[in-house]
Amino acid sequence: MKKKWKLCLALCGLVLLWGGVLWRQGALPIQASASGKTSAVTSDSIREKENQISQKKEEKKALQGGLSDLKEIKKNLESQKNNLKDYVRQLDGELELIEQNIAALKAQISAKEEEIRQTEEELEEALEREENQKESMIVHIRLMYETGTPSILDLLLQSRSMGDFLNKADHEERVASYDQAMWQNYRMVREYVELCKEDLELEKEILDETKAGVEAEQQNLEELIEQKHRDITAYEADINNKEKAIQEYEAEIKAQEDEIKLLEAAVAEERRKLIASNASVLKYDGGMFKFPMASYTRMSDDYGMRMHPILGVEQFHNGVDFAAPAGTAIYAAYDGKVVAAAYSTSMGNYCFIDHGDGLYTIYMHASALYVKNGDIVARGDTIAAVGSTGRSTGNHLHFSVRLNGSYVSPWNYLKE
Repeated sequence: MKKKWKLCLALCGLVLLWGGVLWRQGALPIQASASGKTSAVTSDSIREKENQISQKKEEKKALQGGLSDLKEIKKNLESQKNNLKDYVRQLDGELELIEQNIAALKAQISAKEEEIRQTEEELEEALEREENQKESMIVHIRLMYETGTPSILDLLLQSRSMGDFLNKADHEERVASYDQAMWQNYRMVREYVELCKEDLELEKEILDETKAGVEAEQQNLEELIEQKHRDITAYEADINNKEKAIQEYEAEIKAQEDEIKLLEAAVAEERRKLIASNASVLKYDGGMFKFPMASYTRMSDDYGMRMHPILGVEQFHNGVDFAAPAGTAIYAAYDGKVVAAAYSTSMGNYCFIDHGDGLYTIYMHASALYVKNGDIVARGDTIAAVGSTGRSTGNHLHFSVRLNGSYVSPWNYLKE
């Protein structure tokens, strides 16, 4: 009886000792073991991915709110229709805003496509990591099943001494901590995989909506240009406005000529100063011009005298009109210096380039200008994009050439 009692006491003591081992080595070894295992997925990376998803949901909501309100634009333009000059200026301002919005959306599309590529790579890596951890867990579970998990009594009976028993107990605790860490890491990878999938789907939805936004804005742009065409035509064709329209048109042409002459005078003055100081001046070497557009469908109006199609008055057309889709690249016809890159209600967005020796080229009605005053350009540089700004009723480039203060035929210099 005494022997049995002593054995029970000994076993109780061992249980308490084992409990002390667990108490002393429970919390810290588990964390150390878990942190000692390298894992690319952490609670921080999961929170970061959740924040990214939240931000993209807000980005998706903001997309619709950023598109132009065509009805509101047309309503605001109604009050300007009696004054063609103010109407054209305000409408061109709206067209410019839409063009800027389209450019911003296209930039977002490029950025979003890159984000999607990166997220797809991230998802692929996460799936590979998940599969590797899954395989590791299967191998580990199989090994544990085959070897079996020893009980306290097994450890006691297999131990040669109390020190040996404590070493084995510590080993088993570390194995248990490793199992817990492995399972926790696997759960985090699984969660991260699902977040990557959600992120990717959201990015694809944003990309689709952004592309739809570009199409909607492009439609708004085309509708406003068509509206402008109709309104200018109606204004000029109205018999009550006929005389007024002719006077306004002639006044705009004169203002255009005066503006260009002032620019030429400023260039001539600068040239005189350079010559006086023995500095080098821009010279035209006699080469043929590059065709000023990336592509064109047709010449809509040639250089020379013509009958205005609506006003019914004979007028001098000082350039060549090339019809082309909006956004078509406009090239510098030859090497030179940008004298003006500005806006006027008759020329719209225009660029004026000095090629030296009194030779200039003018590019009118652009939807966008890519150069500024003082820029040096080379033959073939993209300087603008085709549009319908100013007194224009359709997308085209009006291309003019001036020599020594007078317009000359562009065909004398153009090489198709």
